[in-house]
Amino acid sequence: MLDSILLALSPYLLLVTTAGVCLGIIWGALPGLSTTMAMGLLIGLSAGMGQNSAICFMLGVYTGSVFGGAISAVLINIPGTPDAVPTMIEGHQLAQRGEGGQALGMAIASSFIGGWVGIILLVAFIPLLLTFALNFRSWEMFLLALTGILVAGTMSTGEMPLKGWISGWLGMLVAFVGLDAIHATPRFTFGTFALFDGISYVPVLIGLFGLAEILRTLPSPSAPTIPSGVDRVVPPLRMIMKYFKSAVRSGVLGTVIGAIPGAGANVASFLSYDIGRRRASPEERAKWGKGSYEAIVCAETANNANIGGSMLPTLALGIPGNAAAAALLAALTLKNVVVGPTIETDHPGLIYFIYAALVVANMIMYVAALMLIRPCVRLFSLPRGILMPLILPVCIIGAYSVKLSIFDVWIMFAAGIFGWLMSRFKFPVAPMVLGVILAPLADENLRRSLFIFEDKSWSYVASQWIGTVLIIFIALVIIDGIRRLFSKPSDPSKAAV
Repeated sequence: MLDSILLALSPYLLLVTTAGVCLGIIWGALPGLSTTMAMGLLIGLSAGMGQNSAICFMLGVYTGSVFGGAISAVLINIPGTPDAVPTMIEGHQLAQRGEGGQALGMAIASSFIGGWVGIILLVAFIPLLLTFALNFRSWEMFLLALTGILVAGTMSTGEMPLKGWISGWLGMLVAFVGLDAIHATPRFTFGTFALFDGISYVPVLIGLFGLAEILRTLPSPSAPTIPSGVDRVVPPLRMIMKYFKSAVRSGVLGTVIGAIPGAGANVASFLSYDIGRRRASPEERAKWGKGSYEAIVCAETANNANIGGSMLPTLALGIPGNAAAAALLAALTLKNVVVGPTIETDHPGLIYFIYAALVVANMIMYVAALMLIRPCVRLFSLPRGILMPLILPVCIIGAYSVKLSIFDVWIMFAAGIFGWLMSRFKFPVAPMVLGVILAPLADENLRRSLFIFEDKSWSYVASQWIGTVLIIFIALVIIDGIRRLFSKPSDPSKAAV
């Protein structure tokens, strides 16, 4: 391990890692562009590199882009990546109060801590995490996806849970368009050939958060407050220590979820956000949804710890933990590296070099993020009349680049208009995004599990202990949402759904 760290710290590999981290941060900060897209498009730059250089570059892009989404989420209320939505909910409220620099500083520190938690757990507890991840089969994956959508529906404290759940189900409805994954039967295509391939979540995400934000803010007579400069980005040590327990808890949760193939940083971020809100003190819980530093810590620690967790099934089983890990797997395949149970036999020492590259990338991310904050603040501090029209071409390019399809651009515009209408009627957008992302996972795994359980008894279903635990958790979430719905004081302005 020490030899691998010394190799990763060699001048050339250090330069390559820095380039990857900086490109990842900048890409992640661009509104609506995802970590997966960054990994997928920048993989071409690694094709001409050597094996070690390509690993350092791609892990740098991965680490940087996961944090980069927090920058635009805090400053302009548009998440750069899907897992930055909880950070957007809290961070932009702080930015409007002139605390944007402090919010970004906490996001950087949380990302750094989360990266370390993920790496340490990855190295130290591989057998435990591997055993736990292998227990998640179709039934458990369906329940996990359903849990994510329900949790997203209750995460916005300013809205009724019913509105959040409706938003999540609408997102699932959008995701069901196209050929189903089991029998390739057309669903909700209405004879339109372009819909046979389904609706990608990327143009929907860009429309709901990017275009909708432009439509919402441009007519506004007074633009939201965005700091023209930041005095202090590095948060005080006492503030970090105050939320250190929440950071460790969220880091462990993000790592475990990352070790479950298909779950991804979206589930980790939303679930950690919700658990953090439930475990927060009453005084701190009152700040959630209105600008909470603890909420930022929970979300950013979880999605960065997810990186280390996603490496586990990717390296140990050859099964990508998420789409970004799949891009890393493709980069390794280009270098004739076959990952899986025999990786240490076929490529001795390679897994330790990957650990070392993650360590170095996490350290560089912290320094590079601090250096890039001020230029990003100056960029996003431009008048809204100038900044928003500049963001529009980025949204169009981002939607088009997924499949090189004009149809996706139209989907982005439709989602933007729909997102603007949702904001007018005070429906939260975040659950819809998570519904679009998780519905295919829920749909395919539910139908596969029904085939498995076809000749089984209910006692067999109940004997799947992880599924039973998730069912109990889902029931508690629903009960809590109903309790919050009926315990709200009578307010005519919020009575209509």
